[in-house]
Amino acid sequence: MVEKYLFGSPFETEAVTEQIPAVSDIGAIPYGKISVENGFCFQYQMEDTDVIYGLGEANRGINKRGYKYVSHCTDDPNHTEEKTSLYGAHNFIVVSGKQHIGFFFDYPSTISFDIGYTKQDLLTISCSRADLYLYVIIGESAYDVVKQFRKIIGKSYVAPKYAFGFGQSRWGYKSAADIETVVQRYRENQVPIDMVYLDIDYMQDYKDFTVNEERFPAFGQFVQEMKDKKIHLIPIIDAGVKIEKGYDIYEEGVEKGYFCKREDGSEFVASVWPGWTHFPDVLNPDARAWFGGKYEILTSLGIDGFWNDMNEPAIFYTEEGIRALNQAIVEHVKTFGIDKMIDNPDAIPFDARGILEQIQNNSEDYKRFYHNVNGKMVRHDLVHNLFGYNMTRAAGEALKKIAPDKKMLLFSRSSYIGMHRYGGIWTGDNQSWWSHILLNLKMMPSLNMCGFLYTGADLGGFGSDTTRDLLLRWLALGVFTPLMRNHTALGTREQECYQFEQIEDFRHVIGVRYRLIPYLYSTYIKSVQQDAMYFRPLGFDFAEDRRAVETEDQLLLGDEAMIAPVYTQNVSGRTIYLPEEMMFVKFLPDGTIHEEILAQGTHYVEVALNEVPLFIRKGKCIPIVDVAQNVDAIDISTMKYLGYDGAAYTLAE
Repeated sequence: MVEKYLFGSPFETEAVTEQIPAVSDIGAIPYGKISVENGFCFQYQMEDTDVIYGLGEANRGINKRGYKYVSHCTDDPNHTEEKTSLYGAHNFIVVSGKQHIGFFFDYPSTISFDIGYTKQDLLTISCSRADLYLYVIIGESAYDVVKQFRKIIGKSYVAPKYAFGFGQSRWGYKSAADIETVVQRYRENQVPIDMVYLDIDYMQDYKDFTVNEERFPAFGQFVQEMKDKKIHLIPIIDAGVKIEKGYDIYEEGVEKGYFCKREDGSEFVASVWPGWTHFPDVLNPDARAWFGGKYEILTSLGIDGFWNDMNEPAIFYTEEGIRALNQAIVEHVKTFGIDKMIDNPDAIPFDARGILEQIQNNSEDYKRFYHNVNGKMVRHDLVHNLFGYNMTRAAGEALKKIAPDKKMLLFSRSSYIGMHRYGGIWTGDNQSWWSHILLNLKMMPSLNMCGFLYTGADLGGFGSDTTRDLLLRWLALGVFTPLMRNHTALGTREQECYQFEQIEDFRHVIGVRYRLIPYLYSTYIKSVQQDAMYFRPLGFDFAEDRRAVETEDQLLLGDEAMIAPVYTQNVSGRTIYLPEEMMFVKFLPDGTIHEEILAQGTHYVEVALNEVPLFIRKGKCIPIVDVAQNVDAIDISTMKYLGYDGAAYTLAE
């Protein structure tokens, strides 16, 4: 059962696609206490045994109890435990205990979730304006609530099958020669690969929809040469459009009024990678169609996949920020003198350092520009969380017109519920930390709850220097995530698989991914078709088993399997809990498969660095095939079934 409640004058986010009549009488809501006197505040008394699921791309655990979270799309690469906001805003939670209730707060600005942080038994959701829709979903189980929610927000994006291959990326591939080297090294070492990603260096001066012709000459020909080698090139598109005379996209956007404006009607200016930029007004349907149409510049050259970045939108600084920084420097020079500052700058409490951090993604800057929504000027901070969603919507809608019969790869950094219909997401700029393998694992089911099925993290870590064992363990998790991409930052250790000794271990682990692609893609398609979850917490299927409910480092995969990756350094295995009998499977480096029936209960399983563990649920089986060097080369005729005798599996395409 789904109920919709109306408060004030909500902004129409189009997150929900089903037409549901709204009730405006707040007294009719029997599920919690609501106040609209000073903004909006919803409070719900939690039972001791209630588990709180949801919030999509959020920090910490699968059960969100005991902390606070803020939906405010934020460009912050340091995903430490105290962070309350990340790149996405996914305002859906499920209270699961004696009763099962879902709440979706359709509100496009900053909204806070205090889930037993201030008072351990009190759930408090609050925002500054009482203008929103609240959807309440009553179900028979947590999974039933999720399925009902998924039904009202529309079908999830379907990625092309090649996008389930392995991809290699690095911020720092600067030329066609760099890409050719990557492909050559993977192919000569027989490590399977389908994609190489192009970060910002492929562009001319970081300008969207351009290619640096000196470093990537005859780009269309190069794209085809890569396709001949079964490699898809996936370029990045950023949110900011460079201000430059002669740059046709800039000039056309200004002429047509398609960029975000200041209150006085002038174009808003902010600095991002290209320097001074304008932001396309993707909340304006005409501007959205215009910007999306520009993707054809690259699809006409053979490109069939994109990743959208910097679309929170990220702001390095504005004119106001620079003025504040300059003023801080002037004041300190007056106080300390320039010589003292030069001789011993660390001895001075130099506020300009703090100001430099403060001027990035500054909340005041988000109040300085506006969107044209149906002729009405809407201040950006009031709809901030919709920008990444609508940038990717622009691309998704355009790509369907450009190539209506072709599936294109598309995913984004920033998102809001609703964007799941147009593309997937990756979880942003993580670090080469063991704790981030676990964070990656815990985010996956929460994202699935909100409709995001094509998801994954930067395997090996984006920031910091990875290690051989960290990368191997992370890849063994990435074998199962729909997006499997090794990506790292400029200035970090090179972490392509061939950079490490005993390359055969990487060849094997990634090879397991290709053996499983028929099953993984089939599970993905079924999840789309059935409004189901690709990954689920154990508690969804074993709600009466408290140990299962509290297990957060194992996930159910589809209806047939469970994953339990190793995420700890210098160990030979891990402890697992089985809520039912399962078959423990290990893909061994010699190509054989270890199979062992384990009874319900706790077990310690040994998993070497070059092994991939998987558990098959009782009475189930999954299809596997022989290893292939790319998705197109998978030979379905080699398919056999792994799991319990007598079990059957139906493949979905």
